Formats: sequence, structure tokens, C-alpha cells
Amino acid sequence: MKVMTCPLNGPRNISEFTYGGEFKQMPDPQTCTDTEWADYVFNSEDSLGVVREWWMHNPSSYWFLAERHTGSDEILRTLDPKEVFNVRVDFHAATAKESVK
Repeated sequence: MKVMTCPLNGPRNISEFTYGGEFKQMPDPQTCTDTEWADYVFNSEDSLGVVREWWMHNPSSYWFLAERHTGSDEILRTLDPKEVFNVRVDFHAATAKESVK
């Protein structure tokens, strides 16, 4: 049985989790081009080595980050997103500026 440690709920069977995609730095929604935004949303690096990914613990709907080696599939570390994010992105402000144009 493969086990992943949820930062909120502790060690759990991997079947309790859903993969959410690679973690990538989001481009500035106010200044990026459509091509840059599409690349951010739809494309992945698919590289061999350690990657940071989004995962969700299904029973609690808790989203967190995990560092996993793509070659061995070993989960090296899991972390709460607040360890990475310290600023909230205001998408409403970006939309409001575009509608003024």
C-alpha cells in the first residue's frame, strides 16, 4: 500500500488523493499574453527529477503541495500551500481593468 502524508490529515492511503497538476509560478494576469496564460494552464514540463505538484485529499477537500521524484515516484515531502503563498491574487481587479479598456 502506498501512503502519502497529508499536511492536514496525516498519513493516508494514496487512493484518498487526487493529482491536481504541476505547481508552476502563475504569470501576472494583468500583463501576460494569451499565449503565456495558455502555456501556464495547459502545458507541463514533464521532466525527470523532483517536481512540485498540487494534490487534494478527497475526504477533506484539502489542497496541498507535494514534492515527488518522477523517476521513482517517491513522495519526498508534502507541504501546506501557505508555506509558498503569502499574497492573494485579486483576479477581480484584473478583470475590472480589462473592461475599462
